[in-house]
Amino acid sequence: MLHIKTPDVEFFDERTQTFENVKGCTLRLEHSLLSISKWESKWKKPFLSNDEKTYQELIDYIRCMTLNRNVDPKVYACISQKNFDAIYEYIGSSHTATTFKDKLKRGPSGEIITSELIYYWMISCNIPFECEKWNIDRLLTLVRICTIKSEKPKKMSRREIMQRNRALNASRKAKYHTRG
Repeated sequence: MLHIKTPDVEFFDERTQTFENVKGCTLRLEHSLLSISKWESKWKKPFLSNDEKTYQELIDYIRCMTLNRNVDPKVYACISQKNFDAIYEYIGSSHTATTFKDKLKRGPSGEIITSELIYYWMISCNIPFECEKWNIDRLLTLVRICTIKSEKPKKMSRREIMQRNRALNASRKAKYHTRG
């Protein structure tokens, strides 16, 4: 979870031609499947893509990440560049000790990852829906581990079995100094 402190700000509202004060607050943010799902349902496009997001889309995603209740919508207009940098760093960083040799950017078959696809993975791996509130990186790591652990070992072909047996026989002959 990330905590972002927004400052007290006074700004001029051109629509009403008045000065307004926005009281700062501490936003509690979580980059989770639930946040992504809310954002995708509004914007109708995948969040976990490499496509550039507009300023409004990013602000809306921060709104979807917010765990606080009853936050003044004007607070989001007061987020500083320092806060944005902290949010980008939080979203981009790994939140687990588990590492893999290769980092997946897309699904196993190159498909675009959407919230519904991740929910499907959760169902197929028997991961409870309470995990939708976890950090998305941790959830995707758990899905990947479940998938790896549930894979059956690949059967060896007849050729591979014969090759392995020849190598075992040769090593045993050398070890016991026999001819066969």
